[in-house]
Amino acid sequence: MTQTTEAAAVRQPPKPTRVRVHRAWFVAAVTFVTIIGAAAFRSVPGLLIDPLHDEFDWSRGTIGAAVSVNLALYGLTAPFAAALMDRFGIRRVVAVALTVIAAGSWLTVWMTAAWQLMLCWGLLVGLGSGSMALAFAATVTNRWFTARRGLVSGILTAASASGQLIFLPLLSWIIDRYDWRPAAVTVALAALAVVPFVWLLLHDHPADVGQKPYGAVEFVPKPAPVRGAARRAVSVLLSAVRTGPFWLLAGTFAICGASTNGLIQTHFIPAAHDEHMPVQAAASLLAVIGVFDVVGTIASGWFTDRFEPRRLLAVYYALRGVSLMFLPLLLGPAVHPPMVFFIVFYGLDWVATVPPTLALCREQYGEDSAIVFGWVLASHQVGAALVAFLGGVARDTFGTYDVVWYASGALCAAAALMALVIRRSPVLTTAA
Repeated sequence: MTQTTEAAAVRQPPKPTRVRVHRAWFVAAVTFVTIIGAAAFRSVPGLLIDPLHDEFDWSRGTIGAAVSVNLALYGLTAPFAAALMDRFGIRRVVAVALTVIAAGSWLTVWMTAAWQLMLCWGLLVGLGSGSMALAFAATVTNRWFTARRGLVSGILTAASASGQLIFLPLLSWIIDRYDWRPAAVTVALAALAVVPFVWLLLHDHPADVGQKPYGAVEFVPKPAPVRGAARRAVSVLLSAVRTGPFWLLAGTFAICGASTNGLIQTHFIPAAHDEHMPVQAAASLLAVIGVFDVVGTIASGWFTDRFEPRRLLAVYYALRGVSLMFLPLLLGPAVHPPMVFFIVFYGLDWVATVPPTLALCREQYGEDSAIVFGWVLASHQVGAALVAFLGGVARDTFGTYDVVWYASGALCAAAALMALVIRRSPVLTTAA
């Protein structure tokens, strides 16, 4: 090589390196869209109480019982779904779950008795939705991300609220303009529409595409399928229940479910309607909660990466309890600024509890954290189921929801104290 050629080579600027987006972010995006599509079923229960009461003359307690079955199965299925994902893969489990949701929602169109509501909306939709629960987001986060786990779990948790934002106004308009049956069909079609995306784009593990998890230093081989999914889910539970942190996490999350899915999501619209607020206005307020839920949950994920999760949980529950104590004073026929403030505040706090709870599960239980979180989520839904049922019974008995708001506020105060006493040392028990 001549000196002139060498000089030219030295002067030639290096070619810019092409920055490639890690595949984990595409998987997270598909998961986000999937949860949005599946969120349609979570937007319906509060909208159905009055139409079903008017058409079939079923008591609110009876309708609330069907909703409570749905919510309980949503939670109780989650740990088994996490284990099934380890055995059969994320894609297969989620695709089947979406199909079951669509079938259950579609069959409600022909129901004429309360037991059919229990079967279709309670059993089928409950089982299907349980496999689309937060354990799904936890499994994706644990497999595909080493760094930014708090942020990703916050984003994926917010997806459900984003779906609520999309579907609540639409479904309330359909029910108001036509009937509740077209709304049920819309839920079924939304669930089915997501299945092709899941089947074609949702990869089970980074090793499937020859990549490391995002933020990992070394390549992580794909583990062999784990047989005995149900046995493993139960064995993990039996190990976890012998530890104190599990009961504190489960207790706080049960109160979280009681004060969100069971209380506000199920009973806010009929409670507002009791005060002569139009149903579409109340549904729009609930949708606005979804808007700020996205912001609050993503922010909570960011905070969880930087601050002590126990203290975050205590703050979240304490503020939620205070806000519930004021709600009976705010409900009325018109939407006024204090009610808007409550909606914004409650939206920011709605599932902000998820990222720090998930972080504490990872800290305490290591490789079993997704299944442990599934059981903690089960307690969340059991709490939601109890309040969905008892809230309807309280409305039938007292003619008002006031006692439910005050009792839930007191429970949130107890959850704040429970969060502060979760121990710092990890348990890290792995079930045999």
